[in-house]
Amino acid sequence: MKKTLILGGARSGKSSMAERLAKTSEQVTYLATATAFDAEMSQRITLHQQQRPKTWHLLECPLLLSDALRQLSGSGQTLLVDCLTLWLNNQLYHFPQQDFALVRQQLAEAVAQFEGQLILVSNEVGMGLVPLGELNRLFVDQQGWLNQQLAAVCDEVVFVAAGLPLYLKRGTDATD
Repeated sequence: MKKTLILGGARSGKSSMAERLAKTSEQVTYLATATAFDAEMSQRITLHQQQRPKTWHLLECPLLLSDALRQLSGSGQTLLVDCLTLWLNNQLYHFPQQDFALVRQQLAEAVAQFEGQLILVSNEVGMGLVPLGELNRLFVDQQGWLNQQLAAVCDEVVFVAAGLPLYLKRGTDATD
Protein backbone atom coordinates (compact mmCIF):
# COMPACT_ATOMS: atom_id res chain seq x y z
CA MET A 1 0.00 0.00 0.00
CA LYS A 2 1.28 3.46 -0.73
CA LYS A 3 1.18 7.00 0.52
CA THR A 4 0.45 9.65 -2.09
CA LEU A 5 0.78 13.40 -1.69
CA ILE A 6 -1.16 15.45 -4.23
CA LEU A 7 -0.16 19.10 -4.51
CA GLY A 8 -1.61 21.92 -6.56
CA GLY A 9 -3.10 25.37 -6.51
CA ALA A 10 -6.69 26.37 -5.87
CA ARG A 11 -9.07 24.71 -8.35
CA SER A 12 -6.20 22.81 -9.95
CA GLY A 13 -7.98 19.44 -9.89
CA LYS A 14 -6.03 17.97 -6.96
CA SER A 15 -9.12 16.92 -4.96
CA SER A 16 -10.72 15.36 -8.04
CA MET A 17 -7.57 13.36 -8.69
CA ALA A 18 -7.45 12.22 -5.06
CA GLU A 19 -11.07 11.10 -5.22
CA ARG A 20 -10.44 9.18 -8.48
CA LEU A 21 -7.54 7.34 -6.81
CA ALA A 22 -9.62 6.55 -3.73
CA LYS A 23 -12.55 5.23 -5.80
CA THR A 24 -10.38 2.25 -6.80
CA SER A 25 -10.63 1.03 -3.18
CA GLU A 26 -13.49 -0.86 -1.59
CA GLN A 27 -13.45 0.94 1.77
CA VAL A 28 -12.67 4.64 1.95
CA THR A 29 -12.60 7.01 4.89
CA TYR A 30 -12.56 10.68 3.99
CA LEU A 31 -10.83 12.83 6.61
CA ALA A 32 -12.23 16.33 6.19
CA THR A 33 -10.22 19.14 7.71
CA ALA A 34 -12.39 22.11 6.66
CA THR A 35 -14.38 24.18 9.11
CA ALA A 36 -17.20 26.42 7.95
CA PHE A 37 -16.21 29.89 9.09
CA ASP A 38 -18.53 31.61 6.60
CA ALA A 39 -21.31 30.94 4.07
CA GLU A 40 -18.93 30.56 1.11
CA MET A 41 -16.91 27.88 2.92
CA SER A 42 -20.15 26.12 3.88
CA GLN A 43 -21.05 25.99 0.18
CA ARG A 44 -17.62 24.54 -0.69
CA ILE A 45 -18.03 21.86 1.97
CA THR A 46 -21.51 20.99 0.71
CA LEU A 47 -20.23 20.68 -2.87
CA HIS A 48 -17.45 18.31 -1.77
CA GLN A 49 -19.98 16.23 0.19
CA GLN A 50 -22.25 15.94 -2.84
CA GLN A 51 -19.39 14.84 -5.10
CA ARG A 52 -18.20 12.03 -2.81
CA PRO A 53 -19.64 8.52 -3.02
CA LYS A 54 -22.28 7.91 -0.35
CA THR A 55 -20.52 4.69 0.69
CA TRP A 56 -17.45 6.54 1.97
CA HIS A 57 -17.08 7.04 5.68
CA LEU A 58 -16.54 10.62 6.86
CA LEU A 59 -14.36 11.69 9.75
CA GLU A 60 -14.19 15.41 10.46
CA CYS A 61 -10.69 16.12 11.57
CA PRO A 62 -9.92 19.85 11.71
CA LEU A 63 -7.11 19.57 14.28
CA LEU A 64 -6.20 16.08 15.52
CA LEU A 65 -5.03 14.63 12.22
CA SER A 66 -1.92 12.86 13.55
CA ASP A 67 -4.04 11.08 16.16
CA ALA A 68 -6.60 10.03 13.56
CA LEU A 69 -3.91 8.61 11.27
CA ARG A 70 -2.43 6.59 14.13
CA GLN A 71 -5.87 5.25 15.11
CA LEU A 72 -6.85 4.28 11.57
CA SER A 73 -3.48 2.81 10.58
CA GLY A 74 -3.80 -0.84 9.62
CA SER A 75 -7.61 -0.65 9.36
CA GLY A 76 -7.59 -1.93 5.78
CA GLN A 77 -9.28 1.22 4.55
CA THR A 78 -8.02 3.81 2.15
CA LEU A 79 -7.75 7.18 3.84
CA LEU A 80 -8.15 10.39 1.88
CA VAL A 81 -7.17 13.56 3.74
CA ASP A 82 -8.51 16.75 2.15
CA CYS A 83 -6.84 19.02 2.82
CA LEU A 84 -3.62 19.68 4.70
CA THR A 85 -3.76 23.39 3.90
CA LEU A 86 -6.99 23.83 5.84
CA TRP A 87 -5.63 21.66 8.65
CA LEU A 88 -2.59 23.94 8.90
CA ASN A 89 -4.87 26.99 8.80
CA ASN A 90 -6.83 25.55 11.72
CA GLN A 91 -3.60 24.95 13.65
CA LEU A 92 -2.47 28.54 13.09
CA TYR A 93 -5.87 29.93 14.02
CA HIS A 94 -6.47 27.89 17.18
CA PHE A 95 -2.90 27.48 18.46
CA PRO A 96 -0.76 30.30 17.03
CA GLN A 97 1.93 29.99 19.72
CA GLN A 98 2.58 26.26 19.34
CA ASP A 99 5.84 24.76 18.10
CA PHE A 100 4.98 24.25 14.42
CA ALA A 101 8.18 22.32 13.74
CA LEU A 102 7.00 19.77 16.30
CA VAL A 103 3.46 19.68 14.87
CA ARG A 104 4.83 19.10 11.35
CA GLN A 105 7.19 16.41 12.63
CA GLN A 106 4.37 14.60 14.44
CA LEU A 107 2.27 14.56 11.29
CA ALA A 108 5.19 13.40 9.14
CA GLU A 109 5.86 10.56 11.60
CA ALA A 110 2.18 9.54 11.61
CA VAL A 111 2.23 9.47 7.81
CA ALA A 112 5.51 7.54 7.67
CA GLN A 113 4.21 4.93 10.13
CA PHE A 114 0.77 4.64 8.54
CA GLU A 115 -0.04 1.14 7.34
CA GLY A 116 -2.35 1.16 4.36
CA GLN A 117 -3.23 3.38 1.44
CA LEU A 118 -3.11 7.06 2.28
CA ILE A 119 -3.92 9.94 -0.07
CA LEU A 120 -3.05 13.44 1.11
CA VAL A 121 -4.18 16.65 -0.60
CA SER A 122 -2.31 19.89 -0.03
CA ASN A 123 -2.03 23.28 -1.68
CA GLU A 124 1.21 24.54 -3.15
CA VAL A 125 1.00 28.15 -2.01
CA GLY A 126 4.56 29.41 -2.42
CA MET A 127 4.75 29.88 -6.17
CA GLY A 128 3.55 33.48 -6.32
CA LEU A 129 4.55 36.77 -4.82
CA VAL A 130 5.82 36.98 -1.26
CA PRO A 131 2.61 37.78 0.64
CA LEU A 132 2.09 40.96 2.58
CA GLY A 133 1.74 40.63 6.32
CA GLU A 134 3.59 38.59 8.89
CA LEU A 135 0.80 36.04 9.41
CA ASN A 136 0.47 35.42 5.67
CA ARG A 137 4.22 34.90 5.31
CA LEU A 138 4.19 32.56 8.32
CA PHE A 139 1.43 30.50 6.70
CA VAL A 140 3.24 30.23 3.36
CA ASP A 141 6.48 29.23 5.12
CA GLN A 142 4.76 26.62 7.29
CA GLN A 143 2.85 25.19 4.31
CA GLY A 144 6.03 24.89 2.27
CA TRP A 145 7.90 23.16 5.07
CA LEU A 146 4.94 20.83 5.73
CA ASN A 147 4.75 19.85 2.05
CA GLN A 148 8.50 19.16 1.98
CA GLN A 149 8.37 16.95 5.07
CA LEU A 150 5.42 14.96 3.77
CA ALA A 151 6.90 14.60 0.29
CA ALA A 152 9.97 13.04 1.91
CA VAL A 153 7.91 10.29 3.60
CA CYS A 154 5.38 9.65 0.82
CA ASP A 155 5.92 7.04 -1.89
CA GLU A 156 4.39 9.18 -4.58
CA VAL A 157 4.13 12.96 -5.03
CA VAL A 158 1.96 14.46 -7.76
CA PHE A 159 1.64 18.10 -8.75
CA VAL A 160 -1.68 18.92 -10.44
CA ALA A 161 -2.21 21.94 -12.67
CA ALA A 162 -5.20 22.50 -14.96
CA GLY A 163 -6.40 19.02 -14.02
CA LEU A 164 -3.25 17.38 -15.34
CA PRO A 165 -0.91 15.38 -13.11
CA LEU A 166 2.84 15.81 -13.11
CA TYR A 167 4.54 13.03 -11.16
CA LEU A 168 7.35 14.49 -9.07
CA LYS A 169 8.12 11.25 -7.23
CA ARG A 170 7.11 7.71 -8.08
CA GLY A 171 7.63 4.99 -5.56
CA THR A 172 7.55 1.31 -6.21
CA ASP A 173 5.23 -0.95 -4.32
CA ALA A 174 4.93 -4.73 -4.47
CA THR A 175 1.12 -4.39 -4.87
CA ASP A 176 1.31 -2.02 -7.88
